[in-house]
Amino acid sequence: MTTRRLLLVNGPNLNLLGTREPDIYGAETLDDVEALVTEVATARGYEIRAIQSNHEGVLIDAIHEARHDCAGIVINPGGLTHTSVVLRDALSGVALPVAEIHISDVMAREPFRHHSYVADVAVVHVVGQGVPGYRVATERLIDHIDGR
Repeated sequence: MTTRRLLLVNGPNLNLLGTREPDIYGAETLDDVEALVTEVATARGYEIRAIQSNHEGVLIDAIHEARHDCAGIVINPGGLTHTSVVLRDALSGVALPVAEIHISDVMAREPFRHHSYVADVAVVHVVGQGVPGYRVATERLIDHIDGR
């Protein structure tokens, strides 16, 4: 049985939260995201291991490692959502439940953002709820893991 731990993955450019296009992504920072997810998870008896990288291979390595000690993955793949088959394959390959989160409503944005390579491997999808969507995604993923 895996440890009651979740991996929180934030992809490219999410380190710029709070300063990058605040009209789209809001004023909250990556630190705020990590604190929110940690608060939610801790209240439900889970630990969080968080990673953000602008490098696809670093994210894939972290996802592979998660299969050893995590019960699930909360991921905002950023732009890799729409481009990365290998990220999708990594998530599929570790066979952990996945919650896909997007701060903005990607379906209301440019057409190239309308396709997600992650969607078919995720059991939870939260889109367009801003940073508070991370709370929803984490709660729904834990509910799924705990059989609720």
